[in-house]
Amino acid sequence: MELKECINFLLTTAQHNVFQYLSSKLSEHDVTPLQHGVLSCLMGKSYDTPKHLAENLSLETSTISGVLDRMQKKGLIDRVVNKDDRREVQVRITPKGRELEELIMPIIDQVNEEVLKSFSDEEIAYIKDSLRLIAGSKFGE
Repeated sequence: MELKECINFLLTTAQHNVFQYLSSKLSEHDVTPLQHGVLSCLMGKSYDTPKHLAENLSLETSTISGVLDRMQKKGLIDRVVNKDDRREVQVRITPKGRELEELIMPIIDQVNEEVLKSFSDEEIAYIKDSLRLIAGSKFGE
């Protein structure tokens, strides 16, 4: 199979292009796409756990730990030990993090519109459904 016909190449290239575009748009707010993902997961909640955030963002627990460290240094989140279960760490969005997430939501909407502008509503629905199907598949089982 030719490289440019390989699904891995196509998905990786598409993801890289969207990631670079989104990163450039978010850079003015000193936030990364992954940090936006964490903030987005925390919006509307009093807290979440690092493990649950990692699961929601399809990341390893060790990866989310570094992301949370950087976000805490920026004052976007706090990590608090649960008083009722000291084994649990609660990740909470700070007022600064909430304000930032509200500021960057229009950027997220604009990036999505720009990336998908060449597609009809039906094609967008099909692309998203197809990507969800691929993301949820367990290959080789």
